[in-house]
Order: sequence, then C-alpha cells, then structure tokens
Amino acid sequence: MTTVVVALAIGTGGTAATATAATPGTTAATAAPSGATAAEEVDYETWQRDVRAIIDEQARPYVEERTANPSGEKQAIVLDIDNTSLETDFGFSYPQPAVEPVLKLAQYAHDRGVAIFFVTARPGIISLPTEYNLEKVGYSVAGLYVRHLPDLFQDVAEYKTAKRAEIEKNGYTIIANIGNSPTDISGGHAEKSFKLPDYDGQLS
Repeated sequence: MTTVVVALAIGTGGTAATATAATPGTTAATAAPSGATAAEEVDYETWQRDVRAIIDEQARPYVEERTANPSGEKQAIVLDIDNTSLETDFGFSYPQPAVEPVLKLAQYAHDRGVAIFFVTARPGIISLPTEYNLEKVGYSVAGLYVRHLPDLFQDVAEYKTAKRAEIEKNGYTIIANIGNSPTDISGGHAEKSFKLPDYDGQLS
C-alpha cells in the first residue's frame, strides 16, 4: 500500500497541501509555518500554535478513532522528548514544562489504555532525571528508551527505528509516533507518524 506525507503550510496566508511518497505502512503528517524558517524568527506563541495545529487537527482525531475500538490490541504511542513532549528550547527551568497539546493527547490515550513510550536521543546518564521530569509534569511512562554507550555510535534514525521495532516485538501496536525531527519518524514501525515543527532543524 502506498502512503503519503502530508505537508500543511499554516499561517495568515491560508493553507496549502502537497503530497509525496512515503515509507509503506506509515503516514507522516507535518506542519510548516509560513514565513518562519529559523528558530530565532519563531516566538513561543507561533511554535505553540503550529504544534497545536498538528496535534488537535490531525493526531487527536486519529487517536480517538483508533482507541474507540481497540479489539484486544495492546496499543501504544511513541513520543520523542525534546520539543515534542517537553519544552526544551523554550523552557529554561527544571523540571522542563510539558508541551501542553502533546501532554493532553498522551493523557487522553493513557486513560483509554494506551501505553505511552518515549524514545529519545538523550544519553543514558540523564535517564533518571528525564523520567522524573516526564512524570512530574503529568506523563505516564510505560517505557523510556535512552542512548547508552553502544547506541551513541549508531545513526539516530536507525536507533529510534530499532526501539520502535522492539516495542512491537513486545506485543504492542504503535498507533501513533510523534516527533519534531525527521529522525523521529523515519523507518516505519508505526501506523501513523506525526511530525511537529522544527523549523528546518533549528529546534532540537
């Protein structure tokens, strides 16, 4: 089956959509704000609006549909952390604040029996403070995958793909995978992937 990557341009100038071929078995939805190409040009409100557009208009309806009738599946959602689950570039405190639209989606899914996993490029040395941060701001953590020493020499996209495959081998159906970098969503092993804005890689 051929799937598509849907790109939405969001801004006062209206909305445009384009489609390109994607990895079979995965649909990736992504938003790019019009006129914002670098992090220094994007304020907090713009970033939040762009994130909310993807979560509320695309990810949330899909998760609602998939969780309405799980049919005995062990459902899971996989989240990236930096500027996906936590406000890394716009938050300068610890614990770092949650990205509110993503937190609300994760809580909605968890209340319906969906396991929430986190796959991050963060090093293993900060695993415990990361897990504490996630739980402190309201996330339920079914599993946290961080990069230990051998993983640091592996391509990030390959590492994250392998961890999603590992979650699937444990009997879970990954209904949604959400991240803000292409390395978060490439490689499949999710029914649908949703890419949050990173403004051409300017947000980590």
